[in-house]
Amino acid sequence: MAARRPEPMQVVKQRRDAALRAVAGGVPYIQFLGIAFDRRGDELTAVLNFDADKHIGNPLLPAIHGGVTAAFLEVTTIISLSWSYLWQDIESGAITLSDLEAGRLPRLPKTIDFTVDYLRSGLPRDAYARARISRAGRRYASVQAEAWQDNRDRPFAQATGHFVMPRTDD
Repeated sequence: MAARRPEPMQVVKQRRDAALRAVAGGVPYIQFLGIAFDRRGDELTAVLNFDADKHIGNPLLPAIHGGVTAAFLEVTTIISLSWSYLWQDIESGAITLSDLEAGRLPRLPKTIDFTVDYLRSGLPRDAYARARISRAGRRYASVQAEAWQDNRDRPFAQATGHFVMPRTDD
């Protein structure tokens, strides 16, 4: 029996990008805030594209509103957790482009609790965030995230969240 030929890299990239668009695109608040995701392999970086009308809390400072910061970190953790949860199915082809176009994806994890540490003011410019999954089981996950602007070594906020994972039969 002949070995199966690997898929062309363009097809794999298209499926990965479509999966990320489907996961993040299913949440209108992500588009409202202007959050985008930069994908490099299985690693995601969230980008909060600065918009003074939506993100500034106190125009006298000006600084990114704490609620926007918290939402940015929570979105980063949920989408990163979902992405890691779906990665095997995306890579194996169990999730196809037609599934993604039809919107057939598992549900997003549900937040149990979410704690944000505000380390300094978020300046009026683009912000970036990455999440690190501490524990991910079938029912429960724990995720940490940090947000920075110009220098990754100087985060302006960090967060820890705990989530209920969606059931596989949903």
